[in-house]
Amino acid sequence: MKIKRSERLVDMTRYLLERPHRLISLTYFAKRYESAKSSISEDLSIIKKTFEDRGTGIVETLPGAAGGVKYIPTIKKENAREIIEEMCEIMNSKDRLLPGGYVYLSDMLGNPELLQKIGRVIAAQYVDKKVDAVMTVATKGVPIAQAVATYLNVPFVIVRRDSKITEGSTVSINYVSGSSDRVEKMELSKRSLARGSKVLIVDDFLKGGGTINGMRSMIAEFESETVGVTVFAEAGYNSKREVFDYTSLIRVNNIDLKDHSISVGLGNYFDEGTELA
Repeated sequence: MKIKRSERLVDMTRYLLERPHRLISLTYFAKRYESAKSSISEDLSIIKKTFEDRGTGIVETLPGAAGGVKYIPTIKKENAREIIEEMCEIMNSKDRLLPGGYVYLSDMLGNPELLQKIGRVIAAQYVDKKVDAVMTVATKGVPIAQAVATYLNVPFVIVRRDSKITEGSTVSINYVSGSSDRVEKMELSKRSLARGSKVLIVDDFLKGGGTINGMRSMIAEFESETVGVTVFAEAGYNSKREVFDYTSLIRVNNIDLKDHSISVGLGNYFDEGTELA
């Protein structure tokens, strides 16, 4: 049954938001709503303008028989800054300090609303880059990888420090942990990543950078390419850094165990000249 235009606009908007980066033919929408393609095009023009005005993203229309419409999530620079500043405020609490100078992040990375924002902010960096998969290491980086992969509409793969029988045969490498100077091992199922993939690395916290370098080496073992590295937070006070080509949302500038205080600020997300709307 043919539906009202207002209902069609709502449903079409929902459909696009749930399928980022997927090309959808106008013929599909025309059949779905029993409407002419000209009416669908008018609806898409309204959605496109609203998305751009609100900073929701880009609605890209591709002409031709194989064309259609694609929703690409983006974020305005001022909105990204607002989100990151909000997270800095949450982190700027001495209650987050753990023994050994570690920072408690589990509550933030377990919050669906915050994760959605984190995923959108990170994914916005890579709208103009080809990304085939998002990679992280178990376990804290998993929710971040899932959130980013959702916005990029690509799979995410999890590197583990010990193999699971359910993973099948694996590729394993040794790497030097930047924080402990110990030799560690990481493994990835051979079925997880296709050869020649373009991979985005994400993680929760960057201290020395050994784990990031380990994942870079793992990607190389699969004859694939690292297209970027983004971490939720970095230890700005750590001078023993092995990774320099990365983006961070938050920078932990200082930790004082004596006074039990922590100083948190914006990461280099904006310093890198991120191309946002």
